[in-house]
Amino acid sequence: MRIVYLLLPLFSLLPLTFSAEAVEVAPRISDREIIESLAEIKGELKAIDQRFDDMNISIDQRFDDMNTSINQRFSSLESTMLTLFSALIMLMVALFGYIAWDRRTALKPLEREVQELKYDLERDLGLRHPDGTVLTRLVDTLRELAKKDHELAGVLRSFSLL
Repeated sequence: MRIVYLLLPLFSLLPLTFSAEAVEVAPRISDREIIESLAEIKGELKAIDQRFDDMNISIDQRFDDMNTSINQRFSSLESTMLTLFSALIMLMVALFGYIAWDRRTALKPLEREVQELKYDLERDLGLRHPDGTVLTRLVDTLRELAKKDHELAGVLRSFSLL
């Protein structure tokens, strides 16, 4: 058992020795190699910067193209809306013109008939005669005749003209 007690501390130190062997010694890098590596990194950074600049230019170009396309669409839409609005205004003006024309053409024959009726009434009834209308003069004449003719007087009384 004594051996176990002696070997136990040795075995516990054994893992420490293995870990020390796992570390590699880095080779010595010279200043020239460091400068060359830095130069390579700078070159790669310049290439990356150039790619980013190219990508920015490409994206800007795409945005400009998209902006131009959208402006053309809006311009086309404005033109279409203006055309439709103008057509609507023209239709409204044409409708008002048609209404006015229809009203005049519909009223002209009616006005002509009213004028003819007015002329016929003035001519037939003598509305402008100084002694009165034809009907008034006719009734006055029949009343004068009724003074001499009793039968005519009876007829005029039956119609309440005497």
